[in-house]
Amino acid sequence: MSSSMTDWKYIYFVGIGGIGMSALARWFKANGFQVAGYDKTMTPLVQKLTEEDIEVTLEDSIESIPAAFIEDPQQTLIIYTPAVPVQHKQMNYFRDQNFLILKRSQVLGLLTRNLRTIGVAGTHGKTTTSSLVAHILKHANVNSTAFLGGITQNYGTNLLLNEPSEKLEEVFCVVEADEFDRSFLTLFPEIAIVTSTDADHLDIYGEHEAVLQSFREYVGQIDDEGALFMKDGLEIANSTKAKVYTYSLKSGDYHSANIHIKNARFVFDLVYPDGVISNIAMKIPGYHNIENSIAASAVALYIGISPENIKEALESYRGVKRRFEYQVEEEGNVYIDDYAHHPAEIEAFLTSVKGLYPGRHVTTIFQPHLFSRTRDFADGFAESLSLADRLFLLEIYPARELPIEGVNSEMLLEKVTIADKQLVSKENVLNILRELDTDIVVTIGAGDIDTLVLPMRDLLRNSFANN
Repeated sequence: MSSSMTDWKYIYFVGIGGIGMSALARWFKANGFQVAGYDKTMTPLVQKLTEEDIEVTLEDSIESIPAAFIEDPQQTLIIYTPAVPVQHKQMNYFRDQNFLILKRSQVLGLLTRNLRTIGVAGTHGKTTTSSLVAHILKHANVNSTAFLGGITQNYGTNLLLNEPSEKLEEVFCVVEADEFDRSFLTLFPEIAIVTSTDADHLDIYGEHEAVLQSFREYVGQIDDEGALFMKDGLEIANSTKAKVYTYSLKSGDYHSANIHIKNARFVFDLVYPDGVISNIAMKIPGYHNIENSIAASAVALYIGISPENIKEALESYRGVKRRFEYQVEEEGNVYIDDYAHHPAEIEAFLTSVKGLYPGRHVTTIFQPHLFSRTRDFADGFAESLSLADRLFLLEIYPARELPIEGVNSEMLLEKVTIADKQLVSKENVLNILRELDTDIVVTIGAGDIDTLVLPMRDLLRNSFANN
């Protein structure tokens, strides 16, 4: 950690409601700093921060910043997310007044440089995989901390704190290494997992080759005496001097065998170079989550955790909020919410739903995230969403972007091949569902669709109870 870290008294977050930003906010709060921040929307996560005595403003104005945070720029660190638009008033004020401004990833780099860092990167799967690694370490009583990109169901938080130690170099730190804006290049992990290198964030990278190059740079920063665990088939191994191991669902040094569904659970054997862990019954469903579990287990085996401990941990892992999260599961009636926002993620999610509930009718509500992503992957979105039986498509959530001419949900809907499809407003979707008979309902998206989850859960519970 930088010696100047102790010089800061106040930490202000621009975009504090982001899942990774909120973890950092909690870390600073737990370590005695004064913490406040801005976010665009009062989400459940922002509400939780305010309940923990972290002041959050929803107004982008200088006047809404607590006075103590702007009295002395030398005492205040500003941490921001690149998702904040360039015209943001608070950010421009902090720049004009010469506050020290760092991205979340830069601060993570400072916090983790003295720890045994396990960096989990990938365009898909990194949140579940990193939380799986953290859960296995905690279950095995390994002194560790974790900065995660999702709220773990087991712990109810996205931040796990280590026990105090005089030897920080022996403490493991699990970090979700985010490729957005090349943020993960601030990390120099001892151990790394790379789950995928698909094209994404093309508004930042421009083309897929630039995404791949960024991942190659990331794995090049792994400690030469460390290890890379990558999905079998990725083209990044030549960029690191660390030991390379491969994994996937069906191939690689670590893979699965004997996958089957029993009592609505996915059960599999984990095959690794020195043996097999048999009959692992996961609480979380999905073929993609078996693959994520294999990656996490490979790291756990590498650092010396026993196969027995790993199996116990995997079978007790309850997942991450908004990752295949069951909201209703009553007498066969099901409502599942998922954060998927890339065609590959949507395909993995809906394929797993169909595999788990063969022959059932799936109503899908999807909110596209970003105009540029919708434009760049329109055909892929259409193909994956066509796996649904019924589709309600919301308007695009803009996040950091301004509208792009000709890019809208109507354009995307036209490409979807199923007949039962329609555009709906976020405000009206509950009224529409109230008039329908539904079997399995899923919500998908990374925007503010999460604000629908609790009212939809209550609506569907009542609907199912009355049927």
